Amino acid sequence: MAVNTSHEYDSVIAVCKSLFLKKTKDYGTAWRILRPSSITDQIFIKAQRIRTLEEKKVSKVGEDITSEYIGIVNYCVIAMLQLDLTESDPNEMEVELVENLFDKRVNETKELMFAKNHDYGEAWRDMRISSLTDLILMKILRVKQIEDNSGQTVVSEGVKANYQDMLNYAVFALIKLGVK
Repeated sequence: MAVNTSHEYDSVIAVCKSLFLKKTKDYGTAWRILRPSSITDQIFIKAQRIRTLEEKKVSKVGEDITSEYIGIVNYCVIAMLQLDLTESDPNEMEVELVENLFDKRVNETKELMFAKNHDYGEAWRDMRISSLTDLILMKILRVKQIEDNSGQTVVSEGVKANYQDMLNYAVFALIKLGVK
């Protein structure tokens, strides 16, 4: 099963990465201007829209749940990149550098997924997609609270770990939705 999960994960990431790099070619790295809290809010908007579409079953904008999950994956990568980059790093970065940074963050996140899958036995496969949406929303609220506390936690994992979990939940949803 783990071999299948790895292949499915990589296939979903390839779709997300392709869009991410195309947008980087179109827009550059305009996302560098975003503060972490703005990225968190962007992920919140996407997750909330998914939840609304799950409940109402109708989209009046035309974008579907799949595209929103892809957006969550890519904004989680952006969030992790912004956590590592500083103001002294350039706002505009070459596509090749962005691709390398994207791969590094995704590979770290995939490793975390495999560690958790070992302990949880791929329980996500038996979950509803709507539960994955709710878990993403919960993680967003946690991140907002940590951000409101200036990044300080008492016993909880930090912001990056929450972004990694959200990215993995979004990938799981995309796998369940049949994205390849």
